[in-house]
This record gives sequence, C-alpha cells and structure tokens, in this order.
Amino acid sequence: MLELSRRKFIHNSVFYAITATTLAHSVLRAGNAYAAWPTLAYQSDNVDDVLKKLYGDVGVVASDDIRIKAPAIAENGAVVPVSVNSNIKDIESISILVEENPNPLVAQFNMVKNQRGYINTRIKMGKTSNIIAVVKSNGALYSAKQIVKVTIGGCGG
Repeated sequence: MLELSRRKFIHNSVFYAITATTLAHSVLRAGNAYAAWPTLAYQSDNVDDVLKKLYGDVGVVASDDIRIKAPAIAENGAVVPVSVNSNIKDIESISILVEENPNPLVAQFNMVKNQRGYINTRIKMGKTSNIIAVVKSNGALYSAKQIVKVTIGGCGG
C-alpha cells in the first residue's frame, strides 16, 4: 500500500498546479487566443486612413439602420458612454471612430454569426467631434454619425 505523507501531498499538489498553469499559459498565449490586432489602423490619424487599413477600398454607405446612443454633451471626455444598435443582418464587425481624436479608431468589435448587432461601451474623446459607427455586413460597409460636444477633453487635453 502506498503511503503519502502530508509534506509529499502538498509538494505534489503544488508541482501539478504549476505544471498545469504553465501548460495552459503556453496554449493560450495572447498571440494564439486573440484575433489579429489591427495595429496600423489604431495608429492612423484620420478616418479615411483608418477605414482603408481596416477594410481596404470598400465604400461606406450611410444607413438609417444604425443607431448611436451617446450624450449630446459629455462633461468629461475621458468617459463617454456610447452604444451602437443595428438591425442589419449578418453583421461581421462594428467599429467606433471619433473624427477629432488624435487616433480616430476607438474600438472594433468582431461579431459572431447570428449575434445581435448591439454593443455598449465607454470611450475617450479629446474634444467635440462626430462619433462614427461603421458596421460591416456581407462585405459591405454601413455607417452612422452623431455629434457629441465635450466640455473637458479626455485624451490628455
């Protein structure tokens, strides 16, 4: 019969916990677990450049099927609540851009098939600007805009 002392039990438990953690970390490294990060789009300094780096030369069409909900006046640009809701079918992604930010691309959400076209988040705005929501569906791009007046900037200004 195998006899296991308390000290050996603790040693084995710690050893196997560390081994399992190391294995999980190597399998789920950030590079493997997350979608490709659009670095060049996030570094761009104008809306047209962002759209080109994200989607190529696909034209954007204004749509009434996209609704942006954001405050008309944001007292603090560091925390501006924004939601985007769309009835467009087969949405692949929703991107939020702020025209006057130093880097206009604020967020991009990749959607799974048959997911409702809704996101809710908080963004930073440097100054009064249009918030632009861009919805990608079946290779086409649709957009909507809403102006938000900012009293105190949130992008370091």
